[in-house]
Amino acid sequence: MNLSKFGLGSVFCSFFVVSYFINKYVLSVLKFTYPTLFQGWQTFIGALLLLVSGKLGWVEISSIPRAAALAWLPGSALFVGNIYAGSRALSRLPIPFFFTLHNASEVISFLILKVTQRERMSWMKIFSVNMLLASAINLPIHDPQFDPGGYVWALIHIFCVGVYRVFQKKTSHLSDLEQQYINYVFSVLLLTFAAHPTGDLFGALDFPFLMSYQFHSGCCASALLGFFLLLATVKLRSALPLEHCGVWVFLAKVLTTGLSPLVFQIEVNPETLCCILCSLGGEALLVYSEKA
Repeated sequence: MNLSKFGLGSVFCSFFVVSYFINKYVLSVLKFTYPTLFQGWQTFIGALLLLVSGKLGWVEISSIPRAAALAWLPGSALFVGNIYAGSRALSRLPIPFFFTLHNASEVISFLILKVTQRERMSWMKIFSVNMLLASAINLPIHDPQFDPGGYVWALIHIFCVGVYRVFQKKTSHLSDLEQQYINYVFSVLLLTFAAHPTGDLFGALDFPFLMSYQFHSGCCASALLGFFLLLATVKLRSALPLEHCGVWVFLAKVLTTGLSPLVFQIEVNPETLCCILCSLGGEALLVYSEKA
């Protein structure tokens, strides 16, 4: 791997780590638990920056045919479920626990492909998926601060991510940025309409840090970092083979997991630590199986 690709991977990891930390800070430290507003803000800024970047020629987004956009709407609905449930889960669970559960989305993708496409899987991939599943099942059993709500939202998040991954792989002929632009626009519209029925719109008015510098800077940073992480991810996928991208995503998760106890309070016992390590081991094996 040459120096430029290493630099690109390092930039991706940096945006990944900082983006998760900022989101966790807003959600868990400041306790801004109004995902229709928080995710609506992030997707609005993402859509706006993508539109401006496309108009200025900084990124390539061609005119999206209406038929292609309509065909992608189920993916956008899954994307909204992913970010909404993910935001709820991340606000209640430590980052290492969240990643351990998030990795189980590979099990959903694996089962769908196995049933619908009859794809043959190597023993290594089957073993790695079982490691991810076992880690996710055992984590809530041994969690010393078990939060039922957090795990329910994580389960919804896992399902949406797993199905979205298969849908993205098998359905669309749009580019990654075109898919994401439709996701952003759809999310803004849906989350805006959902803000009032969910109670987030008026609930946020009582948020104690609504006018604080920490909240404003956290929200701005989360939206900008999310956009830069998207660009870094797309650039990484275009510059490297898919299996090499998986290595960088794995390294980013390892860094975020390892550094998070230094930034956020987390209670871990030997059993939950084994679940975290087993999940990371399963993901490492899964990435290796893709290269084999």
